[in-house]
Amino acid sequence: MGTATLSIEHAGHSGAATAGFAADEAIMLRVRAGETGLLAELFERHNRPVFGFFYRMTSRRELSEDLVQDVFLRILRYRDTYQPRTSFAAWMYGIARNAMIDQMRKRRPESSLDDAMAEVPTRDEPADERMRARQESEILQRALSSLPADKREVLILARYQDLRYEEIGRILGCEPNAVKQRVFRAVKALGDRYTELSGRVAQ
Repeated sequence: MGTATLSIEHAGHSGAATAGFAADEAIMLRVRAGETGLLAELFERHNRPVFGFFYRMTSRRELSEDLVQDVFLRILRYRDTYQPRTSFAAWMYGIARNAMIDQMRKRRPESSLDDAMAEVPTRDEPADERMRARQESEILQRALSSLPADKREVLILARYQDLRYEEIGRILGCEPNAVKQRVFRAVKALGDRYTELSGRVAQ
C-alpha cells in the first residue's frame, strides 16, 4: 500500500515504554487510594491517544472529544475497580470501549469523512509528493472507516494505540492468539478495501 502501509508486528515494548507503563500503574494506584488530583497527570499522558482511538472509530471530532472527557470521569468514578499489577492501558481502553458503546446506543450511527486524518508532510517534500501522501492518507482513513466495527476496533488498538495482544485480549475478552488472528484478518480486509478505493480514485 505504498506510504500508507500498516505494520502490525509487535517487537515488544522498549525499556522507556515499560517504565512509562509502570509509572501509569503507580499513579493509578495513588488515584485509587484517594490522591484524585493525580488524575490530571494521567489525562495529560493519555488524552491524545484516547482521542485518536475514538476519532478513528467514529470519524467525528466533537463526539471524540466528548468521549475523552467521559472516559476520565469514569476512571475517577470507577477508580476502586482498578487492581494492582493490572495493565493501566488495557483497563483504560476497556473503559473507553464501554463509553463508546454506551454513546452509540444513545445516538444514531453517523459517518463523516470530512475531517479525515492526514499525515503532516515535511517542508522539503515536492508539492506532488505532498499531494500524493495526503491522498493516500485520506484513502487509508476512508478504508479504515468502512471496515466493520470489530475489524476497525482491533486494528486501531493494535496499530494506532500500540497495545500488546495480551492487553487487547483483556479488553475484548479473548486469548492473545485469537487477537493475532483478528488483526491479521483486519489487515487483509483493510488492504483489500484500500486497493479498491485506490482504483476508484485512479479512474
